[in-house]
Amino acid sequence: MAKQSGAALRKNEQTKEREEHRESRASGSSGKTIAKAVAETIRSTRAAAESVPPQLDRLIHERMRLGIVSALAVNESLSFNDLKKLMKTTDGNLSVHARKLEEAEYIACAKFFEGRQPKTEYRLTAAGRRALERYLNHMEALIRATRNR
Repeated sequence: MAKQSGAALRKNEQTKEREEHRESRASGSSGKTIAKAVAETIRSTRAAAESVPPQLDRLIHERMRLGIVSALAVNESLSFNDLKKLMKTTDGNLSVHARKLEEAEYIACAKFFEGRQPKTEYRLTAAGRRALERYLNHMEALIRATRNR
């Protein structure tokens, strides 16, 4: 067996020290390694996920659309301007999000004149109310699953 030089010996010792340091850091107070802790977390997350429906309704999950649907759920109807003020958004942003909800038949839009002023009013449809209820149930299930871990 060939003799190692002083530099090679020091390098081997430093490598061993680093490995020992990593192993000691990986062990928790109960002696579990990080790999074991990660495996436990993955198992508990999978178990929690199995009790929760697989997908959120992406149409409602977007912040602005969730705000619109939620506002309409607690009001019989709201005008475009009321929604715009409530959501603190621009005409263009509100109209794009409202149109997506309208295309999904989650909200209904009525346009009319009040005197000479054009008015747009929105209300939540039965399908929209059911979609919001499903979304809220899903979020509650996620919260319960997370808290029960």
